[in-house]
Amino acid sequence: MAEITADVVAAHGLSEEEYERVLHALGREPNLVELGIFSVMWSEHCSYKSSRLHLKKLPTEAPWVIQGPGENAGVIDIGDGQAAIFKMESHNHPSYIEPYQGAATGVGGILRDVFTMGARPVANMNALRFGRPDHPKMKHLVQGVVAGIGGYGNCVGVPTVGGETNFHPAYDGNILVNAMTVGVADTDKIFYCAATGLGNPIVYVGSKTGRDGIHGATMASADFSDDTEEKRPTVQVGDPFTEKLLIEACLELMATDAIVAIQDMGAAGLTSSSVEMASKGGAGIRLDMNQVPCREEGMTPYEMMLSESQERMLMVLKPGKEPMAEAIFRKWELDFAVIGEVTDTGHMVLEWNGEVVCDIPLGPLADDAPEYDRPYVTPEEYKVWANVAPLGDVPQCTDIGADLLKLMASPDLASRRWIWEQYDSQVGADTLQTGGDAAVVRVHGTKKALAISTDCTPRYCYADPYEGGKQAVAETYRNLSAVGARPLAITNCLNFANPQRPEIMAQIVGCLNGMGDACRALDYPIVSGNVSLYNESKATGGGSAILPTPAIGGVGLMADHAKMVGIGFKNEGDAIWLLGGEGTHLGQSLWLREVHGREAGPPPPVDLAEERERGNDVRWFIDMGKANAVHDISDGGLIVALAEMALAGNIGCSLTIPLDVATAFGEDQGRYLIAAPVDEFLENAIQIGSVGGSTVAGVGLTALREASDSFFRDWMET
Repeated sequence: MAEITADVVAAHGLSEEEYERVLHALGREPNLVELGIFSVMWSEHCSYKSSRLHLKKLPTEAPWVIQGPGENAGVIDIGDGQAAIFKMESHNHPSYIEPYQGAATGVGGILRDVFTMGARPVANMNALRFGRPDHPKMKHLVQGVVAGIGGYGNCVGVPTVGGETNFHPAYDGNILVNAMTVGVADTDKIFYCAATGLGNPIVYVGSKTGRDGIHGATMASADFSDDTEEKRPTVQVGDPFTEKLLIEACLELMATDAIVAIQDMGAAGLTSSSVEMASKGGAGIRLDMNQVPCREEGMTPYEMMLSESQERMLMVLKPGKEPMAEAIFRKWELDFAVIGEVTDTGHMVLEWNGEVVCDIPLGPLADDAPEYDRPYVTPEEYKVWANVAPLGDVPQCTDIGADLLKLMASPDLASRRWIWEQYDSQVGADTLQTGGDAAVVRVHGTKKALAISTDCTPRYCYADPYEGGKQAVAETYRNLSAVGARPLAITNCLNFANPQRPEIMAQIVGCLNGMGDACRALDYPIVSGNVSLYNESKATGGGSAILPTPAIGGVGLMADHAKMVGIGFKNEGDAIWLLGGEGTHLGQSLWLREVHGREAGPPPPVDLAEERERGNDVRWFIDMGKANAVHDISDGGLIVALAEMALAGNIGCSLTIPLDVATAFGEDQGRYLIAAPVDEFLENAIQIGSVGGSTVAGVGLTALREASDSFFRDWMET
C-alpha cells in the first residue's frame, strides 16, 4: 500500500493541521484507505467545516416540522396523515467539467435523498446560473446541463415543473447547477438513517460499484484551475432507468416492516452512507469489502469506499428479512448483497481478503470533524472591498416602451421556452401549473396541492449580503403566496466562493444572518439544505469568484387546489390593483444593468413585517375567490410584471398612473399585482389600471412576445 507522504496528504485535500488531527484520532499513521475516508468525510462538501458554526443559528423548528436538517431531507406535515419531504443539492463542479452527466447525476442524487425517506418523488425543480452568453464555453454548458436535467428527470418519470436560470459574468468559470426534489409520504411511513440493532445485517442494493466519481466530494471542495479537464474521471455517470427501478423496489420494501435504517450513497458513496448511518445510531459498523458488488475488475477497498457510482443505497434490515428483501430487488433486476453488520464498537472496520484494511473510530469522522470559525470582515469593510458604485444620479428614460422591450429580450428575463420544452412537466398527471410565480402539483387523490418556488437574486447578495439573504427568502414567500399557498418551510443551496478569504466569509455570514431573520419573521423554517463552497476558478487568464448565491427552495400548501391563481390576465375589464406601493428603488435594478450597463447602488431593502402582512392579505383575497390573476413584482419592476401577466393571458392592459423610470422599473420589495373584478376592493392596495386591449405601456403584445422569445431562439440557432 502507498506510503503516506506529505504530497499524498495534500493530494487528499487535508491541511497539515488536519492530518495531525487524523494522527491523534487514530493514535498511529493511517493507511491509504483510512486517509481516503478521512479526506472525503472532512471535505467541505461532506463536513460543512467552514459553515457549520453559522448554520446552527438558522431557525429549523415549527409545529408542522417533522424532521429538520440532519437527515437526507426535510419533512413537514401537510395534514391528513401525509408529509412533504424535500431538499435542494448542488452539482456545480461536475456540471462545469461534464455538463450532461454532472446535471443528470445531480437530479439523480436529490431524488435518492427524498425517496430514501419513504417518499414518492412528485416534482423536480432547478436553479441554474451561467456566465456570459458570448463566453466560448457557455452555449455548450447550457445545452449540456438542460439536456442532462431533462434526460434524467424525463426517463425516471418525475415531472420537472419549474426553476430559474440567470446569466452573469461571475459564473464564467464556475456555473451553478442546483437541483430540488419534493416528495409525498405517509407520516407513519417515514424512514431514517440511524443504524441500530447489534448484529443487524447491512445490505447494499442498486447498481454495481465502478471507478466513476472517485474523490468527487474532494473535487467539489476545491477551486477550479487549469487542470479542470483532468478531473473528468471524478464525475459520476447516471442511469435514470436504474433509478426508476430503485425507487419502485425501495418503496415496495418500505411497505413491509423489514427496514431499520436506509441511506442513499451520495457524495463520498459507501463511505459517507455507512459513516452517517453508524454515527447517527451511536453504533459501529463492519463491512466485508469482498461482498461489495463491483462492475470493474480488480477494484480495491480504497476505490470501493470512495466511488460515487450512482443509483446505490445502503440499508440495515431486521434479522431474517434478507430473503424477502432480496427477492424484491432481484425482481426489479437490481443488485442485492449483505456486506456487513451493525456492531457496538463505535468503529468503522473494513475487511478484505480476510484482513482488516481499515479501523477508524466514528466520532472523529462525523460529529467531531473539524469546525472552523473562519475570519470575516465587518459589513463596513466588506462594502469597501465589494466596491459597489454609488447610485448617484439616475439616468433619464426617454422611452419606457423601448426599455421594456430591451429588458424582455435580456438573458435574465427572456422566455425560457427553449429550456422547459425539454422537460416533461406533466408525467404523473398531477402538475397543475408550471412557470408563473410558483409551480403547483396536486397531492394525488386529494384536494390539496403543493406550491414550489426557487429564488435568489445574487446581485443583491453581492451588494449587501444581509439584505440579499433576507430577499431570497422573502421572494419565495411572495411567490408561494401569489398562487394562494401558505408558505411552510424552505430548503436551501448555499453557493459561495472560497471561505478562507475573509471577504467571502463575510458574504456567507451576512447572507445566513439575513436568511435567519427572514425565516423567523415569516414563521418559515429551514428544514434541509446543502452548502457548496470554493465556487471560483483560478484558470489562466484571470480567475473569478461567483456572486454569493444562497438559492432558496420554498414549499407551501394549498388546502384546495381549485382556488389556485396564475399570473395571466383572464378577463377584459378587470381592475389592476397594486399592493405595496409604487416603485422608488433603482439600485441594483435589472433596468440599470441591462439598459445602462451599471451595477450600482444598494439593493432594495426588505421590510419583513410588511412582507408577512401583505402575504396574508394576498392569500386571503385568493382564498375568498376574488382574484383572477396575481403576480409578485421582482426583476424589472412593475412594467415587466405587467408585461409577463399580459403575455401569459394574451391580453393587454392600460394604466391610470403616470409612469416615470422609478415607477416603471423600480424593484422595491414586498409588492404584488392583482387583477380582480372591478367591484372588488383590496384594502391597502391602489388601483393602477385595467385589463384589456393588446398593448402594455404602448408596446404591442406581438412585439413583446417576439422580444421575449428572441434570446434563446437566436442564441441556440447560431
